[in-house]
Amino acid sequence: MNDSREQRALLILDLDECLIYGSKSVLHREADFRVGPYYLYRRPGLTDFINGAADAFTLAVWSSASSDYVAEIATTIRPQNSDWAFVWARERCTRRMHSETQETIYVKDLKKVKRLGYLLERVLFIDDTPDKMARNYGNAIYVSPFEGDDKDNELEVLLKYLLAIQFEPDYRNVEKRGWRNRAIST
Repeated sequence: MNDSREQRALLILDLDECLIYGSKSVLHREADFRVGPYYLYRRPGLTDFINGAADAFTLAVWSSASSDYVAEIATTIRPQNSDWAFVWARERCTRRMHSETQETIYVKDLKKVKRLGYLLERVLFIDDTPDKMARNYGNAIYVSPFEGDDKDNELEVLLKYLLAIQFEPDYRNVEKRGWRNRAIST
């Protein structure tokens, strides 16, 4: 078996409110790009984050949005010197009803990633919605939702944290609550 340092870990990224923010109207500045009726805004530091993460991880996208929307955004923000391992949209999610709110939740079940041959101990998922990762919370790093704030620095801090833990043998055993504080203190 290969040492975990030799195995490139998989980093799965959500899109809406994690990496980008979409609005049907223009915010306080012009949008970075458009997809359909949506004005899209990149989270500050997105390009540096994507390229820095691509140097250390295999990257993938998994969003609960529609496949055409996801594909166009993934193409627009693609890493400079690599490609996505996969780009998945809502049809790859498991549809569930939230027991309290009775709203539909699109759960991202990592069993589907495991079927592709990825070791779950070497998979991290970045999302802003804990309900979507309920089945694999040990693989999740939750970011604060991005809604267009130009002063946001979440991705800069997140990249620092990811690089600090990239060689951990089992991400599910790493305490990720409070990750921002650990990233800032290192």
